[in-house]
Amino acid sequence: MSHNHHDTDFFPSQDKYSEAFGKFTFDLSMEEVTAKVQECVDKHYKELDTRDNINLIHSMIDLTSLTSEDNEDKIYKLTQQVNKLDDDHPDITPVASICVYPNFAQVIKENLTVEQCHITCVAGGFPSSQTFLEIKVAEIALAIHDGAEEIDIVLPVGAFLAGDYETVCDQLQEQRQAAKDVILKVILETGALQTPENIVKSSILALFCDADFIKTSTGKGYPGATPEAIYIMASIVKQYYDQFGLKRGIKAAGGVRTTEEALKYLCILKEVLGDEWLTPELFRFGATSLEADTLKHLL
Repeated sequence: MSHNHHDTDFFPSQDKYSEAFGKFTFDLSMEEVTAKVQECVDKHYKELDTRDNINLIHSMIDLTSLTSEDNEDKIYKLTQQVNKLDDDHPDITPVASICVYPNFAQVIKENLTVEQCHITCVAGGFPSSQTFLEIKVAEIALAIHDGAEEIDIVLPVGAFLAGDYETVCDQLQEQRQAAKDVILKVILETGALQTPENIVKSSILALFCDADFIKTSTGKGYPGATPEAIYIMASIVKQYYDQFGLKRGIKAAGGVRTTEEALKYLCILKEVLGDEWLTPELFRFGATSLEADTLKHLL
């Protein structure tokens, strides 16, 4: 993915945030968003419900293991599962990545034989983002050193909700620098943000701080992805592309378990952003059980 970055001094003064927000419009209530989502599904679901698109969903998955019980053996087995599927069923496009805590990047690096599948690590004090910036930056650097090709971090939600956009952007920009040229996904934690306005503003800040993807949720402690959140985020990504010519990705994470649910997300993308966003380069699912569910349809 090419990085056409904004100048990191995009925000020169306090008014800069109002100025940035003012470049975007989104004035639907959550109820109206729910109705729009239903329209997208009614319009596109039948057409998208094909084996090819279920294979596409499989290829968009960041196959995730993020629990306190993870250990090297568990991550080794997960990696071998990806290797074996690719050996046995080369017709099924491999998952986009395996997503783990940073201390396990090395295990995947040493055992993964599927070239298309990346190593993703959560970092930056995931899932709360509540630690020293120095630790966030160090964690990102160590993860990349150990093989991470994609990094998922969390927007400082507490600072955001307090209206402290300065801290939010300083922290995101420092972490963007630490992530260098790897793909950086910024988690908004939409289940904590709740309102369309908060989801819109956090999306805008993350994009201006050069996130390659904006991601709904950590999957820890708050409601996960919702079609409504994805609709709002997609609307902002569309406006960002229209204004700056930069394509940014979206990741739905937390609670997307069935192929049927995943297809609904594709309906939203198709309607709001168009077919060119229906690719793992611009859309991901952070999921554990979704992969097995897609395989029920594919095997």
